[in-house]
Amino acid sequence: MSAASHDDVSRRDFLYVFSGAAAGVGVAVTAWPFIDQMNPSAAVQALAATEVDLTPIQDGQQITVMWQGKPTWVRKRTQAEIDEVRAMPDSELKDPEADQDRVKKPEWLVVIGICTHLGCIPNRDNSKQPGGYLCACHGSVYDASGRILHGPAPANLPVPPYQFVSDTLIRIG
Repeated sequence: MSAASHDDVSRRDFLYVFSGAAAGVGVAVTAWPFIDQMNPSAAVQALAATEVDLTPIQDGQQITVMWQGKPTWVRKRTQAEIDEVRAMPDSELKDPEADQDRVKKPEWLVVIGICTHLGCIPNRDNSKQPGGYLCACHGSVYDASGRILHGPAPANLPVPPYQFVSDTLIRIG
């Protein structure tokens, strides 16, 4: 092989590699905005975690905080409510789950306040189920632990991920 043909081969190989690399970089630069737009927005990231001060909440009182755009209930249960839900046998529950598995401290209930049937917002209902919740739209009844007792709802009220930062502060999310 002559020197001239050897230079052409190495030059041609270089052009192929360079053209392929340039095309790859061009595709990556073009695709990046489409890939980046799938990341959560700043507003969603700001709602990823919510801190709740528990100091002003009295026994039997409940507050609603927004977490990821969902109403989330933080309730300080009374000892009577705790005793009642812990005494309830699993056979009476439509979606059996122990109260101890739903709470980190017995007096604090943290649940997402959206009915698992069609997404309605249940109300506090002391007439039918002491300490519980009633979804008036379709008649689902939940106990003071957010567990479904009866009605069309298929599951308990969901418990969001949360942790106690201190005795008077929780972080949801």
